[in-house]
Amino acid sequence: MPAITISREMGSLGTAIAQAVADTLGYRIMCCEVINEAAARAGTPEVALAALDDLNLLGLKPSFKQQQAYHRGVRIVMEEQAARGNVVLVGRAGQVILKDHRDVMHVRIVAPLALRIERIAARQRVSPAAARAQVETSDRTRRTYLRRYYHVDYNDVSLYDLVINTRGLTVEAATRILVEAWSRHCSLHAPERNSPIERP
Repeated sequence: MPAITISREMGSLGTAIAQAVADTLGYRIMCCEVINEAAARAGTPEVALAALDDLNLLGLKPSFKQQQAYHRGVRIVMEEQAARGNVVLVGRAGQVILKDHRDVMHVRIVAPLALRIERIAARQRVSPAAARAQVETSDRTRRTYLRRYYHVDYNDVSLYDLVINTRGLTVEAATRILVEAWSRHCSLHAPERNSPIERP
C-alpha cells in the first residue's frame, strides 16, 4: 500500500507541494475528498463543512455523536485509500491513523510564521494583520483537532518521517526533496525477495 501522508501549516506551500508530488509520481491525491466521503458515509454533511472551516467562519458545532460517526468514517476512508496505494493523503490526521503502516511515509511541511503570514497576505491580497489572524486561527484549529480527537501534538516531529521547512525552498525544490525521500523510503521498506531454497 504505497502512500504518502502530508501534514502542512497554512502558508507553508504544503498543498501545492502535495499536488506537485502526486503529479510527479502519477499518484492520486486526496484532500477534501476524504472529508466529503467520510461525512457522506456517516450521514453528517454539516460535519464536513465544519471540518473544512479552518477559520471557524461558519460557527458550526456538530454534536458529539456526529463527530464520532465522522471520525470513524475518516479512519475507514484513509485505510481504504492507503490499501489501494499510489496516493497522497493530505491532512485529516493521516500521520496518526496510518502510523503503523511501514510502507506509508509521513511528511510535515512547515515554514516560519512571518513568512507564512507574508505569503497569505500576498496570495489573498489582505493586510498582514488579517493574514496573521487567519494563520494563527488555522494553527490553533489544527492543533486542537489532533489533540482532541487523536491525543497527539501535531508539532511532534516523531510523528513524521520527513519535515520540510520551505523557508528557502520553492515548490519545485521541496517536491524534488520529497520524491527523493520517497524513493529511498520505498527501497528501505520493499518486500524482501524470497530466498532460494537450499537443496541438500
